[in-house]
Amino acid sequence: MARTRSVALVGVTGRTVEVEADVGNGLAGIHLIGLPDTALSEARDRVRSAMVNSNYPWPDARIIVSLFPASLPKRGSQFDLAIAMAILGAAGVVPAERIAEPFFLGELGLDGRIRAVRGVLPSVLGAAKHGDVTVVVPAANSAEAVLVPDVKVVPVAHLRQLVEWLRKGDDPPKPETDECPEPPKPAAKPDNIDLADVVGQPVARRALEVCAAGGHNLWMLGPPGTGKTMLAERLPTLLPNLELDHALEVTAIHSVAGALPSSAPMMSRPPFVSPHHTATSAAIIGGGSTIVRPGAVSLAHRGVLFMDEAPEFPRHVLDALRQPLESGRVTVSRSAGSVTFPARFMLILAANPCPCAQAEDQGGTCRCTPMTRRRYLGRLSGPLLDRIDMKVTVARSTRRELLADRQFVETSETVAERVLVARERAAKRLAGTPWRSNAEIPSSVLHADYRPSAEAMHPMTSCLDSGTLTARGLDRVVRVAWTLADLADKDVPSQDETNAALSFWLGVES
Repeated sequence: MARTRSVALVGVTGRTVEVEADVGNGLAGIHLIGLPDTALSEARDRVRSAMVNSNYPWPDARIIVSLFPASLPKRGSQFDLAIAMAILGAAGVVPAERIAEPFFLGELGLDGRIRAVRGVLPSVLGAAKHGDVTVVVPAANSAEAVLVPDVKVVPVAHLRQLVEWLRKGDDPPKPETDECPEPPKPAAKPDNIDLADVVGQPVARRALEVCAAGGHNLWMLGPPGTGKTMLAERLPTLLPNLELDHALEVTAIHSVAGALPSSAPMMSRPPFVSPHHTATSAAIIGGGSTIVRPGAVSLAHRGVLFMDEAPEFPRHVLDALRQPLESGRVTVSRSAGSVTFPARFMLILAANPCPCAQAEDQGGTCRCTPMTRRRYLGRLSGPLLDRIDMKVTVARSTRRELLADRQFVETSETVAERVLVARERAAKRLAGTPWRSNAEIPSSVLHADYRPSAEAMHPMTSCLDSGTLTARGLDRVVRVAWTLADLADKDVPSQDETNAALSFWLGVES
């Protein structure tokens, strides 16, 4: 009998799984127990072919492989290598004590090659909870695995390579292709996208800067051709690089989703996700019949989720955003269990004023009735818009306005410097708390510790009394006011900041 260890993924959390193999008397065959799914049940044939084609004997005996804890569902092919090691240890091919402590991750090819698998980073993070551990991973996943500190990563490309190392006890094997690379440096911002490309929308550009500085949500309403999509695509260029713990979170989510580019094992820049309006609720929120995958809201974690032509999305899909916008996470429930993914993102909505998208001003030919317009924009429900911090109307600019605005256009680098200073002010103010931006401050703490003066609150309390502003909207306005104060290098928001924040929430130009 021999045992080793592997990792099962529950969402983006790694859970340790002990893999035990017993080779004994009885009718020859292999039995896999411990709630395996279809892909894992097929590991019996992959492991046998890989061992035989690597010139290792397959035990002519009754083999029982147990995956503990038995109540935890196991999915995927990343257990192949651990199962093979447990069988080889029970058969005496490799010393059983050499495989007891390391974690083994990888899918086996029929010829013995060890193939890359999804979710290596969160798996190694789960293994790292046990302290100073050794993790054996496919060579193709080595750049992703070395991102976790204080873990000894052993990259292997073939089953024979791994077995010989365990037999001899020499230095860890080197991949047959490239050596294990150094941890990557932060990625540079894209050069071909710059805020200076947008001319003629000073209010929208200012709103974008405020969103970047405080992590706020934005709704842009206007006819096509006014720069809504260009503005949204340039928001990530205003954001600073992700901090290490945030970068690991984002990279782990993309690794589980299989969306991690091989050229960039560490995602150090905030992600930008723009789903098509035909996307289903499962594609936006997350889901799956057997293996639950993260959706667009989780792929946009610590970044931007841009929904262009927002009224074209099904209403139930849009309303599904309400819960993650409040909690910063999303829970997907299926028959096999519930999985929680992180989903703290900036939501950017863009919409045309009517289905025909023709502006009434400047010679437009819109013939939509008021009822048609209300029905079209009514797809964005009131509770969803109540969670949007800022609302901006983007109108078409005349040639004279475009020419006059060119001298006031700023590059992304210039604006990003102001954003970074504002974020540093907020981080200093929030030091010692789990929050790092104004948008993350919960309502109870916001009004207890960060409530502006009575004079500054007067415009908001007046709207609250008249019913123009909801209690949730009040929280949004106060958060934006703090961001405006950070950008203005003020210690606390004054009435100027609260007036401007209230105008942004109401969608009225101040």
